[in-house]
Amino acid sequence: MEDLSGKVAFVTGGASGIGLALAEGFAGEGAKVVLADIEAGALKKAEDDLLASGADVIGVQCDVADHGSMAAAADRAIEAFGKVHVLCNNAGVAPAGPIDETSPDDWKWCVGVNLMGVVHGIQVLVPRIKEHGEGGHVVNTASVAGLLALPTLGIYTATKYAVVGISETLRGELAPAGIGVSVICPSFVKTRLHEGHRNRPPELGSSPEEPNEFMAQMLATATEPRVIAERVIRGVKRGDFYILPHPDMKVGVEARANEILAAFDLE
Repeated sequence: MEDLSGKVAFVTGGASGIGLALAEGFAGEGAKVVLADIEAGALKKAEDDLLASGADVIGVQCDVADHGSMAAAADRAIEAFGKVHVLCNNAGVAPAGPIDETSPDDWKWCVGVNLMGVVHGIQVLVPRIKEHGEGGHVVNTASVAGLLALPTLGIYTATKYAVVGISETLRGELAPAGIGVSVICPSFVKTRLHEGHRNRPPELGSSPEEPNEFMAQMLATATEPRVIAERVIRGVKRGDFYILPHPDMKVGVEARANEILAAFDLE
Protein backbone atom coordinates (compact mmCIF):
# COMPACT_ATOMS: atom_id res chain seq x y z
CA MET A 1 0.00 0.00 0.00
CA GLU A 2 2.30 2.73 -1.26
CA ASP A 3 -0.29 5.49 -0.89
CA LEU A 4 -2.12 5.71 2.44
CA SER A 5 -3.86 9.02 1.71
CA GLY A 6 -7.62 8.65 2.01
CA LYS A 7 -7.35 5.13 3.40
CA VAL A 8 -8.88 4.19 6.76
CA ALA A 9 -6.73 2.73 9.56
CA PHE A 10 -8.28 0.96 12.56
CA VAL A 11 -5.89 0.82 15.53
CA THR A 12 -6.54 -1.09 18.75
CA GLY A 13 -4.79 0.08 21.88
CA GLY A 14 -4.83 3.38 20.03
CA ALA A 15 -4.97 5.76 22.99
CA SER A 16 -1.36 5.40 24.09
CA GLY A 17 2.06 3.95 23.33
CA ILE A 18 2.68 2.31 19.98
CA GLY A 19 -1.01 2.47 19.11
CA LEU A 20 -1.21 6.23 19.46
CA ALA A 21 2.05 6.67 17.56
CA LEU A 22 0.64 4.52 14.75
CA ALA A 23 -2.53 6.62 14.70
CA GLU A 24 -0.47 9.82 14.49
CA GLY A 25 1.68 8.32 11.77
CA PHE A 26 -1.23 7.18 9.62
CA ALA A 27 -2.93 10.55 10.08
CA GLY A 28 0.29 12.21 8.94
CA GLU A 29 0.07 10.14 5.76
CA GLY A 30 -3.42 11.50 5.10
CA ALA A 31 -5.31 8.45 6.33
CA LYS A 32 -8.49 8.53 8.36
CA VAL A 33 -8.07 6.87 11.73
CA VAL A 34 -10.24 4.87 14.09
CA LEU A 35 -8.84 4.80 17.63
CA ALA A 36 -10.10 1.77 19.54
CA ASP A 37 -9.20 1.52 23.21
CA ILE A 38 -10.67 0.25 26.48
CA GLU A 39 -9.53 3.26 28.52
CA ALA A 40 -12.17 5.99 28.13
CA GLY A 41 -10.23 8.97 29.51
CA ALA A 42 -7.06 8.30 27.53
CA LEU A 43 -9.15 7.61 24.43
CA LYS A 44 -10.95 10.96 24.66
CA LYS A 45 -7.67 12.84 25.09
CA ALA A 46 -6.04 11.04 22.17
CA GLU A 47 -9.05 11.73 19.96
CA ASP A 48 -9.14 15.41 20.94
CA ASP A 49 -5.41 15.85 20.37
CA LEU A 50 -5.55 14.25 16.93
CA LEU A 51 -8.61 16.29 15.95
CA ALA A 52 -6.79 19.44 17.06
CA SER A 53 -3.89 18.50 14.77
CA GLY A 54 -6.29 18.35 11.82
CA ALA A 55 -6.62 14.57 11.63
CA ASP A 56 -9.82 12.90 10.49
CA VAL A 57 -10.33 10.59 13.46
CA ILE A 58 -12.92 8.97 15.69
CA GLY A 59 -12.44 7.27 19.04
CA VAL A 60 -14.36 4.11 19.90
CA GLN A 61 -14.25 2.52 23.34
CA CYS A 62 -13.63 -1.17 22.81
CA ASP A 63 -12.59 -4.29 24.71
CA VAL A 64 -10.64 -6.39 22.21
CA ALA A 65 -11.07 -9.49 24.39
CA ASP A 66 -14.82 -9.31 23.75
CA HIS A 67 -15.86 -10.32 20.23
CA GLY A 68 -19.11 -8.38 20.48
CA SER A 69 -17.29 -5.23 21.55
CA MET A 70 -14.90 -5.54 18.61
CA ALA A 71 -17.79 -6.11 16.21
CA ALA A 72 -19.55 -3.00 17.51
CA ALA A 73 -16.35 -0.96 17.09
CA ALA A 74 -16.00 -2.23 13.52
CA ASP A 75 -19.61 -1.24 12.82
CA ARG A 76 -18.89 2.24 14.17
CA ALA A 77 -15.83 2.53 11.92
CA ILE A 78 -17.81 1.57 8.82
CA GLU A 79 -20.61 3.93 9.82
CA ALA A 80 -18.15 6.82 10.14
CA PHE A 81 -15.82 6.19 7.20
CA GLY A 82 -17.48 3.58 4.97
CA LYS A 83 -14.48 1.27 4.79
CA VAL A 84 -11.40 0.05 6.63
CA HIS A 85 -8.17 -0.62 4.76
CA VAL A 86 -5.55 -1.09 7.48
CA LEU A 87 -6.13 -3.08 10.66
CA CYS A 88 -3.59 -2.70 13.45
CA ASN A 89 -4.13 -5.33 16.15
CA ASN A 90 -1.98 -3.58 18.72
CA ALA A 91 -3.63 -3.76 22.16
CA GLY A 92 -1.61 -5.73 24.69
CA VAL A 93 -0.95 -6.46 28.36
CA ALA A 94 1.99 -8.14 30.12
CA PRO A 95 1.37 -9.80 33.48
CA ALA A 96 4.66 -10.97 34.96
CA GLY A 97 5.83 -13.77 37.25
CA PRO A 98 7.09 -17.36 37.13
CA ILE A 99 4.63 -19.57 35.26
CA ASP A 100 4.01 -21.85 38.24
CA GLU A 101 3.00 -18.82 40.30
CA THR A 102 0.51 -17.45 37.77
CA SER A 103 -3.24 -17.91 38.14
CA PRO A 104 -5.91 -19.07 35.70
CA ASP A 105 -7.25 -15.50 35.71
CA ASP A 106 -3.81 -14.15 34.73
CA TRP A 107 -3.93 -16.42 31.68
CA LYS A 108 -7.53 -15.57 30.88
CA TRP A 109 -6.73 -11.84 30.92
CA CYS A 110 -3.52 -11.95 28.89
CA VAL A 111 -4.74 -14.52 26.38
CA GLY A 112 -8.00 -12.61 26.01
CA VAL A 113 -6.28 -9.35 25.12
CA ASN A 114 -3.05 -10.37 23.39
CA LEU A 115 -4.23 -13.44 21.48
CA MET A 116 -8.01 -13.34 21.20
CA GLY A 117 -7.87 -9.59 20.62
CA VAL A 118 -5.90 -10.31 17.45
CA VAL A 119 -8.27 -13.12 16.49
CA HIS A 120 -11.32 -10.91 17.04
CA GLY A 121 -9.82 -8.10 14.99
CA ILE A 122 -9.17 -10.50 12.12
CA GLN A 123 -12.62 -12.07 12.35
CA VAL A 124 -14.60 -8.83 12.36
CA LEU A 125 -12.54 -6.61 10.05
CA VAL A 126 -10.74 -8.78 7.51
CA PRO A 127 -14.06 -9.83 5.86
CA ARG A 128 -14.95 -6.13 5.57
CA ILE A 129 -11.58 -5.38 3.97
CA LYS A 130 -12.11 -8.23 1.51
CA GLU A 131 -15.60 -6.97 0.75
CA HIS A 132 -14.59 -3.61 -0.69
CA GLY A 133 -11.97 -5.23 -2.94
CA GLU A 134 -9.48 -2.35 -2.72
CA GLY A 135 -6.82 -4.36 -0.93
CA GLY A 136 -5.52 -3.60 2.51
CA HIS A 137 -3.07 -4.53 5.21
CA VAL A 138 -3.14 -6.22 8.62
CA VAL A 139 -0.51 -5.27 11.19
CA ASN A 140 -0.24 -7.53 14.23
CA THR A 141 1.83 -6.32 17.18
CA ALA A 142 3.78 -9.25 18.61
CA SER A 143 7.12 -8.72 20.37
CA VAL A 144 10.67 -9.96 20.43
CA ALA A 145 9.06 -12.20 23.06
CA GLY A 146 7.33 -13.86 20.11
CA LEU A 147 10.76 -14.95 18.86
CA LEU A 148 12.68 -15.45 22.12
CA ALA A 149 11.36 -16.83 25.41
CA LEU A 150 11.73 -14.41 28.30
CA PRO A 151 11.81 -15.62 31.94
CA THR A 152 8.97 -14.29 34.16
CA LEU A 153 6.98 -13.32 31.08
CA GLY A 154 5.68 -16.78 30.27
CA ILE A 155 2.06 -15.84 29.59
CA TYR A 156 3.05 -12.83 27.52
CA THR A 157 5.61 -14.91 25.62
CA ALA A 158 3.05 -17.63 24.89
CA THR A 159 0.60 -15.12 23.43
CA LYS A 160 3.24 -13.37 21.34
CA TYR A 161 4.57 -16.63 19.88
CA ALA A 162 0.95 -17.33 18.92
CA VAL A 163 0.58 -13.92 17.27
CA VAL A 164 3.67 -14.56 15.16
CA GLY A 165 2.26 -17.95 14.09
CA ILE A 166 -1.15 -16.51 13.29
CA SER A 167 0.48 -13.77 11.23
CA GLU A 168 2.55 -16.28 9.26
CA THR A 169 -0.60 -18.27 8.50
CA LEU A 170 -2.62 -15.17 7.65
CA ARG A 171 -0.02 -13.96 5.16
CA GLY A 172 -0.65 -16.96 2.91
CA GLU A 173 -4.40 -16.84 3.37
CA LEU A 174 -4.80 -13.17 2.47
CA ALA A 175 -2.29 -12.85 -0.35
CA PRO A 176 -4.81 -13.92 -3.04
CA ALA A 177 -7.11 -11.10 -1.89
CA GLY A 178 -4.38 -8.49 -2.22
CA ILE A 179 -4.24 -7.93 1.53
CA GLY A 180 -0.78 -7.67 3.05
CA VAL A 181 0.24 -8.77 6.53
CA SER A 182 2.99 -7.53 8.84
CA VAL A 183 4.01 -8.70 12.29
CA ILE A 184 5.91 -6.30 14.56
CA CYS A 185 8.42 -7.81 16.98
CA PRO A 186 9.90 -4.91 18.96
CA SER A 187 12.02 -5.08 22.09
CA PHE A 188 11.48 -2.50 24.83
CA VAL A 189 9.45 0.54 23.79
CA LYS A 190 8.61 3.52 25.99
CA THR A 191 4.98 2.65 26.81
CA ARG A 192 2.81 1.95 29.85
CA LEU A 193 2.82 -1.81 29.22
CA HIS A 194 4.09 -2.41 32.75
CA GLU A 195 0.95 -0.69 34.09
CA GLY A 196 -1.49 -2.79 32.12
CA HIS A 197 -3.21 -3.93 35.32
CA ARG A 198 -4.99 -0.55 35.36
CA ASN A 199 -7.43 -1.95 32.77
CA ARG A 200 -7.71 -5.49 34.11
CA PRO A 201 -11.39 -6.50 34.44
CA PRO A 202 -12.63 -6.67 38.05
CA GLU A 203 -13.90 -10.22 37.57
CA LEU A 204 -10.31 -11.26 36.83
CA GLY A 205 -8.95 -9.97 40.11
CA SER A 206 -8.15 -6.39 39.18
CA SER A 207 -7.08 -5.43 42.69
CA PRO A 208 -4.25 -2.87 42.78
CA GLU A 209 -0.82 -4.37 42.19
CA GLU A 210 2.68 -3.02 41.98
CA PRO A 211 3.97 -2.34 38.46
CA ASN A 212 6.73 -4.62 37.22
CA GLU A 213 9.75 -2.60 38.36
CA PHE A 214 12.26 -4.28 36.04
CA MET A 215 10.03 -3.62 33.05
CA ALA A 216 9.37 -0.08 34.26
CA GLN A 217 13.12 0.63 34.35
CA MET A 218 13.68 -0.86 30.90
CA LEU A 219 10.75 1.01 29.37
CA ALA A 220 11.80 4.34 30.87
CA THR A 221 14.86 4.52 28.61
CA ALA A 222 13.50 2.47 25.73
CA THR A 223 12.76 3.34 22.11
CA GLU A 224 10.19 6.06 21.51
CA PRO A 225 6.89 4.74 20.07
CA ARG A 226 7.20 7.22 17.20
CA VAL A 227 10.29 5.37 15.96
CA ILE A 228 8.39 2.07 15.88
CA ALA A 229 5.42 3.68 14.12
CA GLU A 230 7.67 5.13 11.42
CA ARG A 231 9.16 1.70 10.80
CA VAL A 232 5.70 0.11 10.66
CA ILE A 233 4.32 2.63 8.18
CA ARG A 234 7.39 2.18 6.00
CA GLY A 235 6.85 -1.58 6.23
CA VAL A 236 3.19 -1.33 5.25
CA LYS A 237 4.11 0.72 2.20
CA ARG A 238 6.83 -1.76 1.17
CA GLY A 239 4.82 -4.85 2.04
CA ASP A 240 7.28 -6.06 4.70
CA PHE A 241 6.14 -9.11 6.64
CA TYR A 242 8.54 -9.21 9.60
CA ILE A 243 9.10 -5.79 11.14
CA LEU A 244 12.06 -6.09 13.51
CA PRO A 245 13.02 -2.61 14.70
CA HIS A 246 15.68 -3.63 17.23
CA PRO A 247 18.75 -5.09 15.47
CA ASP A 248 20.46 -5.82 18.81
CA MET A 249 17.98 -8.70 19.19
CA LYS A 250 19.36 -10.44 16.08
CA VAL A 251 22.03 -12.31 18.06
CA GLY A 252 19.48 -13.97 20.32
CA VAL A 253 17.14 -14.91 17.47
CA GLU A 254 20.06 -16.30 15.48
CA ALA A 255 21.23 -18.40 18.44
CA ARG A 256 17.76 -19.86 18.90
CA ALA A 257 17.45 -20.66 15.19
CA ASN A 258 20.88 -22.30 15.15
CA GLU A 259 20.00 -24.44 18.16
CA ILE A 260 16.84 -25.63 16.41
CA LEU A 261 18.70 -26.39 13.17
CA ALA A 262 21.43 -28.24 15.01
CA ALA A 263 18.85 -30.45 16.75
CA PHE A 264 17.82 -31.93 13.38
CA ASP A 265 21.25 -33.56 13.15
CA LEU A 266 21.18 -35.16 16.59
CA GLU A 267 20.69 -38.93 16.71
